[in-house]
Amino acid sequence: MTVNENLTADSALADFYKDLHSHPELGFQEHRTAEIVAKRLTTLGFEVATGIGGTGVAGVLENGAGPTALLRADMDALPVREDTGLDYASTVTAPNANGTLVPVAHACGHDLHTTCLVGAAEVLSSDRSSWSGTLVVVFQPAEELGAGAQAMVDDGLYEKVPKPDIVLGQHVAPLPAGKIAGHAGASYAGSDSLRVRLVGEGAHGSMPQNSIDPVVMAAATVLRLQTIVSREIPSTDTAVLTVGSIHAGDAANVIPGEAELQLNIRSYTNGVRQHILDSVDRIAKGEAQAAGAPEEPTITEIERFPIVVNDADALGKTLHAFAEWLGPDQILDPGAGAGSEDVGILATSADAPLSYWLLGGTDPKLFTTGDMTDPALRTVPSNHSPHYAPVIDPTLAIGVTALVTAARTWLPTG
Repeated sequence: MTVNENLTADSALADFYKDLHSHPELGFQEHRTAEIVAKRLTTLGFEVATGIGGTGVAGVLENGAGPTALLRADMDALPVREDTGLDYASTVTAPNANGTLVPVAHACGHDLHTTCLVGAAEVLSSDRSSWSGTLVVVFQPAEELGAGAQAMVDDGLYEKVPKPDIVLGQHVAPLPAGKIAGHAGASYAGSDSLRVRLVGEGAHGSMPQNSIDPVVMAAATVLRLQTIVSREIPSTDTAVLTVGSIHAGDAANVIPGEAELQLNIRSYTNGVRQHILDSVDRIAKGEAQAAGAPEEPTITEIERFPIVVNDADALGKTLHAFAEWLGPDQILDPGAGAGSEDVGILATSADAPLSYWLLGGTDPKLFTTGDMTDPALRTVPSNHSPHYAPVIDPTLAIGVTALVTAARTWLPTG
């Protein structure tokens, strides 16, 4: 697979991408994808380790003296029914963590990330005169679960591959294809998803005096939770608290015995994060006590993503190389994003700087200004939408070249 000079992916690279797109796999189920990637890396001369953290794959290519650069791609898909109309759209179903069969689609673009890194590995392995040092490529499972990077580290990733001096990676985004965006510092929010179980006492709907109504308790808790960000967090800080699920009871004339909330918190500093978590605990317990609940609520973690922090110097060095290649007008600063990622774990676990950027993947014809003020950013399909799919050209070619450019920038020849 190669990329030609007019930034159009050749048919082999496009076919590789289409195959992955039509065969998505959920987190920690990426067996087919991992096998294809491992075989490809082996043919390119990489030393390959498989099964890291379950389904993770890592390849090492040594090429003389120099630093070690790690390039990362994630492989997992989402429990989403694809509605793109593409002739290579996914029709796959698979069991989720509860064993329920669900539709699966690459609605976040991880198939593109994997394809770009495979393409970059081929370019770098075939032209070793253009770089010097050690190249590590990591294909990570379960990013959508916030668990894949930690699973690989816990399974001895850095005993199987050298610790990097720099961690590099990219994520396709609903920006115009041809644009690359990066933000220094806290770039992507930390995310905490929680389940709150509120216990009351059930009764017949006609006899509320015999109950301790968990529905009312849940409603009061939801309203009070919304005051955390608006009344407890300084206006100079940024945070989001969303209650995305409420469940209680199954009949109109029955007061149930318990209710469950599921909520998500986004934050950019550890101090703000801990304040919100403490406040959720305080409010849930306070509302339960006010209602006379027979027991305290239970609060359990569903998933957690750490705050992603781009090293300012490292990102600046990488984006400077991109600007020399694409032109400075093609490089954007998107500001801090509310989305979450676990790529930072690969960097912090190695005590290495992170340089992570967004890769535009949407048809440029849909945009007017083509920058972060473009109104189309609010209307084009975005990641996790059933309608989201990057355009193949020029996204694949630019994604490959971005990884190659970043690797050569950090693994210079002399």
